[in-house]
Amino acid sequence: MQLLGIGSRVKHAAFGDGVVVRLHVAAYEVCFMQFGLKMVGKDYANWQIVEHIPAEETVTFDEAEKSLIRILRAWSGVGLEVVPLGERWINGKMILQPNDPAVQGKEVPIDMFFRKIVMMRDRLRVLEQNINANKKLDDEDKVNLQQYITRCYGSMTTFNILFKNREDYFVGDSGKE
Repeated sequence: MQLLGIGSRVKHAAFGDGVVVRLHVAAYEVCFMQFGLKMVGKDYANWQIVEHIPAEETVTFDEAEKSLIRILRAWSGVGLEVVPLGERWINGKMILQPNDPAVQGKEVPIDMFFRKIVMMRDRLRVLEQNINANKKLDDEDKVNLQQYITRCYGSMTTFNILFKNREDYFVGDSGKE
């Protein structure tokens, strides 16, 4: 199947004549003469291509990532905020070297490790929201559970060195790093 570019003319069985006006990750945005703008999946094959213009623009990873984040925010209830990794760590790796020479070490890309840390923080925030909204817990139980979450944040302050911005840091009991 050939990828259509902007300006390609098509004839759709239901919508009639149209022109591709924009490319999306999984669909074309087509302006039909009688029906206006419609989204048509890129895998749709039941239309006639009147004039094929090669696609010059491809969907970037950044655009696909933004679309995925938007979908996950809408359906998961998790913020999935974008938190930048400190520049000195970009393309770095974490090396875990065991004391026992018979055991093989492990290298982990630092950005993958960083994403896991950010996911942990997001999940702690969701847990905190769920505790606060829980109708079966009394205030004392909520406070006790909140203290455990605060201690978890405190345990994770070690990873603050990875963050670019200070406002993204974990903060524990003392309110300091």
